Amino acid sequence: MKRVLLAVLIAWSGACEHNTAPVAGLLRVQLTTPNSGGDRAVLVSVSGPAALTSVAAPSALRVFSQPPFGTTNKFVVTGTIPSGSILTIGVADVGQAASYTATVQQAATSTYQLRDLTGYSLTVAP
Repeated sequence: MKRVLLAVLIAWSGACEHNTAPVAGLLRVQLTTPNSGGDRAVLVSVSGPAALTSVAAPSALRVFSQPPFGTTNKFVVTGTIPSGSILTIGVADVGQAASYTATVQQAATSTYQLRDLTGYSLTVAP
């Protein structure tokens, strides 16, 4: 009887370690640009396994979007665009951060000229 009870407890404790509930939180969208500070607008696409819960830009930038959020979203970020964090997105499960992707669709100068996107990239990270 003790062996059966011990086996049940071991199996149960192992199962509990793998059952982690989703943890909502924030992820950062970081831009690499060959024109840090030279861009004034960037069109960004963000996709993931679940709809976003929020989006915000650092205080020096503005973000424009069209709700409701879905699994694929487009955002326009304006201001003097630096390399680094340009958006903070709310997600239902930060444990799935690696499943979120972001791409630069367009970038523009202060005179509204579109840039060649060579050298631009985005990463999504906790």
